[in-house]
Amino acid sequence: MPTKRQDLRELEEQTSDPELWNDPAHAQRVMRQFSDLRAQISKWEELRQQASDLQDLIEMTDAEDDMQADLQEEGANLLREVERMELQLVLNGPYDNHDALLSVHAGTGGVDAQDWAEMLIRMYLRWASSQGFSSKVLDRTEGEEAGIKSATIEIRGPYAFGYLRSEAGTHRLVRLSPFDAAHRRHTSFALVEVLPEVDDAPEVEIRDDDLRVDTFRASGAGGQHVNKTDSAVRITHLPTGIVVTCQNERSQLQNRETAMKFLRAKLIEKALREREEEQSKIKGEHIASGWGNRIRSYVLQPYTMVTDHRTEFSTSNANGVLEGGLGELIDAYLHQKLGEDNDA
Repeated sequence: MPTKRQDLRELEEQTSDPELWNDPAHAQRVMRQFSDLRAQISKWEELRQQASDLQDLIEMTDAEDDMQADLQEEGANLLREVERMELQLVLNGPYDNHDALLSVHAGTGGVDAQDWAEMLIRMYLRWASSQGFSSKVLDRTEGEEAGIKSATIEIRGPYAFGYLRSEAGTHRLVRLSPFDAAHRRHTSFALVEVLPEVDDAPEVEIRDDDLRVDTFRASGAGGQHVNKTDSAVRITHLPTGIVVTCQNERSQLQNRETAMKFLRAKLIEKALREREEEQSKIKGEHIASGWGNRIRSYVLQPYTMVTDHRTEFSTSNANGVLEGGLGELIDAYLHQKLGEDNDA
């Protein structure tokens, strides 16, 4: 808390600087940090006051008082809120408090993998709804027979990126295939990417000369404009080779704006990963990425189990997880990170 109070004082000094708004983008970042940090500190002060009031009430009542049960329940609720706030302390990355762009790509496994990718998108949309977050499908490429080849959704809510970045990696599904006439057990893979949504970032510079923009006709469901105009957009960032596409919007201009949002997020993620890899080299650690980073297995046959391979947390409620019940998995990951931060 003292460190956060000091950070708040420093940010408050910046917000009072009359020259702050000479750089509007920087000013918006400072104001957002100031607002978020002030809200965090206010919440901790509120919890401390609640704990003090609860302690006073407990001391005023007898062990046999009828209020004891209510006070115990209030204390348990307060403890859960404190634990939730402690986990939020882990979300201290430069973009953890931002909205998120989450993409799912079908991997090996044919039509089963494409169906699995769609199941994952549905899981994240349901998780977002359960958190009171808003969500929107920004881009979607249909599979040949079922499911999707890939899709990107936007999830808006407090610390959306901070919570969801734990989902990045390869997700494995084992089940009896509904697409196999013999009803045999199949293993499918899908890759999840999680990117921060940022309007402006000091570490990312995108020059027009570094971009190649191609247009083409959109395919799949999407309204009357599909297959009639070159509304879909593909942008290649020449220095890095990063390619982004968007075809879901109704106009080429809208698709270009969304594609640029994807590109900016990918470049930010690249910068963050390079920074983490450099820090890991110093510590002698290894960071797996992309398809080589299998983070979770979902087994539906011959038993039901979801296991996170980083935390070793498992639950037999696989259907609940696929319905958006990711809370315990995300919390286990954040608890692990909290432990690592405390040990550092």
